[in-house]
Amino acid sequence: MGTGNKPTLEKIEPGFGSSFSYRTYHSDPEHKKPTFWHYHPEVELVYVNGGCGKRQIGSHISYYRNGDLILIGSLLPHCSFTDCLTGHERESVIQFREEMLGEGFFHAPEMKSIQALLERAKKGIVFHGQTKRSLGAKIESLKDMDAFGRLMSLFKILKQLEKAENYTILNATGFILETSYQDNDRINIIFNFVKEEFTRPISLDEISEKVSMTNPAFCRYFKKITGKTFTRFVNEYRLAHAAKLLHEKHISITEVCFESGFNNFSHFNKLFKSFTGKSPSTYRNELKFSVS
Repeated sequence: MGTGNKPTLEKIEPGFGSSFSYRTYHSDPEHKKPTFWHYHPEVELVYVNGGCGKRQIGSHISYYRNGDLILIGSLLPHCSFTDCLTGHERESVIQFREEMLGEGFFHAPEMKSIQALLERAKKGIVFHGQTKRSLGAKIESLKDMDAFGRLMSLFKILKQLEKAENYTILNATGFILETSYQDNDRINIIFNFVKEEFTRPISLDEISEKVSMTNPAFCRYFKKITGKTFTRFVNEYRLAHAAKLLHEKHISITEVCFESGFNNFSHFNKLFKSFTGKSPSTYRNELKFSVS
């Protein structure tokens, strides 16, 4: 990021002759994408083909296994989804503005159901099972099409996503921005600070000062925006990181506890079981390591 914990508004340019952006990243360890929290006006559809990693979308943080298919609404803060340890084959990313074919296009009668999908996506949607596999393949097939074919296929993919029944709303308790860009700036400062500093204690005084707020004002603001307390958010970030370490590193569970920012092993065990439904040892025993 280069500037500490400042948020980043990502500027997205569609390819020549196209009204939206389509990119494919391969699992090349030499190819590194930015992993800081960022946001943009474009809707984003991401398909990760295989592998495992962290979901970081709005105030939702979790660990996925066996690939992912995610729809992220306009201005919803998120991180990139893969790194060199993910073990994925490819990551395909589609990004488009709702007005890509003119103001009000998605409000046309024929687009009413897709507009409803894009509205739901403002909380983040992850798709499961056959929907993930079949539509993931269709997303990857866009790379072999011309610009017109890609555009038509995008609408078909969105329509199938709208009809899908096997999905989860990631920020179900709400993630509501009051003043769009201004709120995104503030929440991105908070999120990126947690991302950089979660392995140590973060006091309310410290985080409140980062965004020039009093402690009570910060607590009210954070709960209103994210639907959860700051302490819960930090702990969930640590727990998702712990799940990643359990999967990707041959270290003891005690080391996982402390490397994830917890300083009490029994407290870590209790929180991890509440977060995943399994103890850390059970969780690890059910996994195959993604790296040697």
